[in-house]
Amino acid sequence: MHENILLKTIEDKPLSAPSTSIFHRHQNENEIERSFSRHSTKTRKHKKHKLSSSSSLHSLVSILKHPMQCDNNQQHSVPNVSFENIENDAKSNLSNSNTNASIDNSTSQLQYTIEGDELTTTKSIPEGSVSIQTQTSTIGFRASFFSVLEKLGIWRSQDLYKTTTATSISGEVKATTTARNSVTSLYFRTVHGENERRIRANDREYNSQFHYANNYIKTSKYSFLTFLPLNLLEQFQRLANFYFLCLLILQLIPAISSLTPVTTAIPLIGVLSLTAIKDAYDDFQRHTSDSQVNNRISKCLRNGKLVNEKWSGVQVGDIIRMENDQFVAADILLLTSSEPNGLTFIETAELDGETNLKIKQCLMETAALNQREDLLWEFNGEIICEPPNNLLNKFEGTLLWKNQRFPLDNEKLLLRGCVLRNTQWCYGLVIFAGKDTKLMQNSGKTKFKRTNIDKLLNFIIIGIVFFLLSVCGFCTVAAAVWEGFIGYNFQVYLPWDKLIVPQHIQGSTIIGLLVFFSYAIVLNTVVPISLYVSVEVIRFAQSFQINWDEKMFHKKTKTFAKARTTTLNEELGQIQYVFSDKTGTLTQNIMTFNKCSITGRSYGDVIDLRTGDIVEITEDTRPVDFSFNPYYEPEFKWYDRELLNAVRADETHAHNYFRLLALCHTVMPEYKDGRLFYQAQSPDESALVSAARNFGFVFKARTPTSITIEVNGQIEEYELLHIIDFNNSRKRMSVILRRNNKIVLYCKGADNVIYDRLGNNQMDIKNRTQEHLNKFAGEGLRTLVLAERQVEENFYNRWKRKYQDASIAISSREEKLDLVYEEIECEMRLVGVSAIEDKLQDGVPETISSLQTAGIKIWVLTGDKQETAINIGYSCSLLTDDMVDVFIVDGVTKSEVEQQLRKFKESIKIVNTFHPNGVQNFNLNTNGHFKPDVRNEMEMKTPPAISIVTFSSEANNIFGNENGISASRQNQSTPNQTTPVVEESSGFAIVVNGHSLVHCLSIDLEQKFLEIAVQCKAVICCRVTPLQKALVVALMKRSKNAVTLAIGDGANDVSMIKEAHIGVGISGQEGMQAVLASDYAIAQFRFLERLLLVHGRWSYYRMCKFLRYFFYKNFAFTLCHFWYSFFCGFSAQTVFDPMFISVYNLFYTSLPVLALGIFEQDVSDKYSVEYPKLYTPGLTNALFNTREFVKSVIHGVFSSLVLFLVPYGHYGDRISHDGHVLSDQMLLGSVVATILILDNTAQIALDTGYWTVFNHIMVWGSLLWYFILDSFYNYVIRGPYVGSLAKAITESTFWLTTLLTVIILMVPVLAWRFYNFDCHPSLSDRIRLKQREMKHVKPKPIVIRTASARRSRRSLRSSYAFAHEEGFGRLITSGKIMRRMPQGHEAAYPLGLGSVKKQQHQNMDHNGMLKINKILPGSSSANSDLSPRLPLSDLDTINL
Repeated sequence: MHENILLKTIEDKPLSAPSTSIFHRHQNENEIERSFSRHSTKTRKHKKHKLSSSSSLHSLVSILKHPMQCDNNQQHSVPNVSFENIENDAKSNLSNSNTNASIDNSTSQLQYTIEGDELTTTKSIPEGSVSIQTQTSTIGFRASFFSVLEKLGIWRSQDLYKTTTATSISGEVKATTTARNSVTSLYFRTVHGENERRIRANDREYNSQFHYANNYIKTSKYSFLTFLPLNLLEQFQRLANFYFLCLLILQLIPAISSLTPVTTAIPLIGVLSLTAIKDAYDDFQRHTSDSQVNNRISKCLRNGKLVNEKWSGVQVGDIIRMENDQFVAADILLLTSSEPNGLTFIETAELDGETNLKIKQCLMETAALNQREDLLWEFNGEIICEPPNNLLNKFEGTLLWKNQRFPLDNEKLLLRGCVLRNTQWCYGLVIFAGKDTKLMQNSGKTKFKRTNIDKLLNFIIIGIVFFLLSVCGFCTVAAAVWEGFIGYNFQVYLPWDKLIVPQHIQGSTIIGLLVFFSYAIVLNTVVPISLYVSVEVIRFAQSFQINWDEKMFHKKTKTFAKARTTTLNEELGQIQYVFSDKTGTLTQNIMTFNKCSITGRSYGDVIDLRTGDIVEITEDTRPVDFSFNPYYEPEFKWYDRELLNAVRADETHAHNYFRLLALCHTVMPEYKDGRLFYQAQSPDESALVSAARNFGFVFKARTPTSITIEVNGQIEEYELLHIIDFNNSRKRMSVILRRNNKIVLYCKGADNVIYDRLGNNQMDIKNRTQEHLNKFAGEGLRTLVLAERQVEENFYNRWKRKYQDASIAISSREEKLDLVYEEIECEMRLVGVSAIEDKLQDGVPETISSLQTAGIKIWVLTGDKQETAINIGYSCSLLTDDMVDVFIVDGVTKSEVEQQLRKFKESIKIVNTFHPNGVQNFNLNTNGHFKPDVRNEMEMKTPPAISIVTFSSEANNIFGNENGISASRQNQSTPNQTTPVVEESSGFAIVVNGHSLVHCLSIDLEQKFLEIAVQCKAVICCRVTPLQKALVVALMKRSKNAVTLAIGDGANDVSMIKEAHIGVGISGQEGMQAVLASDYAIAQFRFLERLLLVHGRWSYYRMCKFLRYFFYKNFAFTLCHFWYSFFCGFSAQTVFDPMFISVYNLFYTSLPVLALGIFEQDVSDKYSVEYPKLYTPGLTNALFNTREFVKSVIHGVFSSLVLFLVPYGHYGDRISHDGHVLSDQMLLGSVVATILILDNTAQIALDTGYWTVFNHIMVWGSLLWYFILDSFYNYVIRGPYVGSLAKAITESTFWLTTLLTVIILMVPVLAWRFYNFDCHPSLSDRIRLKQREMKHVKPKPIVIRTASARRSRRSLRSSYAFAHEEGFGRLITSGKIMRRMPQGHEAAYPLGLGSVKKQQHQNMDHNGMLKINKILPGSSSANSDLSPRLPLSDLDTINL
């Protein structure tokens, strides 16, 4: 039934643009719709479409112009819309719009044909009119049912079935008034996703109709109602569980089962219950973590007042307040802030790993709202923006407010996970919440992870099932033949069942078929369900060993390591690739002024005056006392007293050095509670200005035209003429200052850039400074070269005119400005070098070196800049100066990237071809290339004319052997080692930029990229997005089938943590998002070494040893039935007591094997760390694979044959001395069972290499437990085998049989193991032998550079790194970043300092501290003549 309804609008003026401009945007519809929509890659034949209300006629135009544009990503429900006639004023507006911009009606048609519950829509647009008809059907029971489920919380659907009626607009239209006085126009949204998002500020009722995601975050997998079905579904994905379920069903059929179903039901229920409890515990932890995040408090605007609201309660359209150092709760549109011009500073380390601050700026119109809650509550703007996506650097939208349209971009959006810095407060409107935030869109989905051993077990189970079916098939044929030839004639003694037809052939055939199922039940223990019980128990215990390891306890944060999952422990022993974040994972996010060089003299090292040697700086070393300085910072540490003595002695060079540091920067000062603080855009600048401050050169204030510093108590004011800002191509920044009619240029930047711009006659100081640069680079420090130039007034005036001309040039402005900058940034005088340490976490270099020695490849994926990433690579020993080459992939286009990859591949091929055994005796020039006159020519083929770049003259023995193992590492483990080692890459490294990585991950280039990357010792990807991190991990998983581990500390690492086989989160940091998504949590990166080399290797070693023994003992146990079948007519008669079969794996052999899997270790944790190559077997699956499984099976088959035939040979026709018959089936079964238990005990005692009290109790206790339980069952419960074992052990035959059987079983095993230990010892065998031979000799430690004591070496590479963004200089000189505009005599003295004399006389307290009277942002005073803010101006406006 079809109904016609009318479009509802309002009679008041809409919030959108005037009607005359609605259709002017018609020509831009294609571009807008492309940016606002996401298209599905899949084509569907049937699509559902719904119509929803909206707030702009622009949406109607979009529908008419692009009727078939839809999205298939997300679902949103459609609000119920009642349509009435529109008033005359709306009608006139619409007619005017149609007059100004008519729509071509010949092609604008829309038809949908949907049957059943689906929507049928027809749209046509005749000239000057709009006609829309929709048809719907009644919803019926299905809609009601799902509605009830949603209200109960069981089902959450974002596509509710709501009744939509037909709409038509023709000629006259009518209007009515809504609560918010806004237009409600036709808005098109597909069932599968939204083309655009519409949000109305402070209107929850309106926004709720679209069913946008709330801010609730969920990382857990189950709910209370879904736990049981989902968990059982996951568990029955294991073939063994499904297999035993089928067996249980078969055992319920009496005709084919000789065993009670209890023998399978109890273990199966036990396995499912234990696994369910473990999974519930893991998921409960996730629920707890989710609760901590969702219960964080944010301040939300409600009814004109700020109220505390949980993060989970924040919804789209809410206005929330954030304060300094707080995390942003959702993706919000910045409305107003405490900073001038609506600026806001944020740190995005959680998103991209960068610690330097980013600038965001709100609209000037909304910035006027200030922090007035009444105005903010009355704000009723409407936002039309793009739907949720994972693009961190892109946002497009429009704000409709006060009959105007304002463009919105990414500069006005604060993303969830960012931290507010240097901003007292800000207000924002929630655009995306919860799972729709860009952070969560980049996080990826939680995947069900399984270890390689789990996958191998599934494959083995399939093989065992086929083996079992083969044995059953053999027994079927044999039983049919036996019954046909023998059993048929002995029915008097062995009558056939009544179900069997009496015919000869048919009856024997049916018996054979029934025997097939009977033997499937009898032999089912070859795949014991207790295997999975034992595996889960072992993993659970190993997880607690990780949690309780005191050597992974971080005292500072009081944090233990935590295994957040219990199913992946052995995978930790097989990691091939580690993907690590940089910021917060490898580094501490702390920059310290470590060393410096001033006019050719190095400072920072502590020299022993007696020996002249450099003293290692430790925690016990006393730092220099700066307490004489009233502005000193207690946390600043400096140990070389010579530099302070030079400053206090008024040495000119030292003063010039620190004066440059105090003046050449873009730092902003701020006073809080009488103390001076610095707001720095980058941690590098903060460290440099802080160093100058502590040495007595205090930066105190700045205005757009001046900088004020205090030098030893004297105020120095400089006129700021220009700031020539830093960017990635210039690699330097300069300031031009005037004081006392003298103009000076101060510059700092990269060493190669500054050196090329130095004047003549400085060769001596340049050479000495270069030596210091090389030394600092070898220590992994971040260096900047400082220079100055005295500028003549006439030259400056001419240069200024050129600068002004270039600044207003219409074409090629940037190029012209660069040329002008070159004119003044030349002929400079070298002042010195600063060396900053980006402090690594403790033990990072040692950990990386150890993991690389173990054969693990380490890739660093960071959002930082290229120079910073490379510098950290050298600092943490990931990159070394011994490398042959470090490739840089920075191509912008696909062809450029492909060309670079091809060039690098050729370089690797040439090196491997002409220098296969190592590169020795390189002689290098200052650029790191080969000198043409090589003194020591290499005795090998002459390479072609190419340049192979190296960074150190120490690049010797890079390729120690044909596998690419360095000689130093080859000799590191033990002498005379011949164990094959996993192939390590040659001495290459590759650094890939984010924009280039996009092309490297394309289908065309990914294989070329992989071919180079796998041959590199280290790979660094910089400027990468969270999603790119996950794509890199996925590429290695897919292409190389490698076991991967991802480690990070921030939300930007969540996606790769979820994608990798193992995800490790760094806990104890500000953000816990990575920990919430991780499988394991540790407090420091250095604990990764112990997690992998100790716990990971032990877990893998124990699990493999456990599985080998488990399959052996079960094949030895089960196949005794098969050998017995040859003597019982293949009747499926068991050789053992049914109760023994039921409890064999549960009581008799479970505890010893659990002790083996929990406590076993080949070498101690100390030697596991000291000899990383012990980790190697896990990389090649050497300890448990198909071959090892087959060996265990063969051993088990042999043992079962011996276990049955030897006792059968002794007891086949044996009679005791008393005349008692000993050849009965029960006595034979008891003897075989007893010898089986004794053999199992002997085997596991032989397998156990590390005995603890628990091992002794479980091994020998289980043997004793067998006799106790057997006696209890037979004599107390009166089992059928009562007296059999007691009778047997009274005869000497039993003891002789037992001794002979055990000897036959054990001698081959002992002989094989002694042979391997003597002729083919493993590395662990050698280490144990070496321990015994050299008990009191301490192994020689590995010499590695550490963060505290670095090797004194020289490096010819540049160590330049500067985390700074372009644009801050422009903000300063334009005055937009200033809190208030200086007026009159205060122009040179901001923050109310007044003149020098007045400031010294009036504004100094008794401690020499400045007394500041500052108007707080956002405050107002009727008596104040000064505005607390500058006039509002846009960020793009430059005051030249």
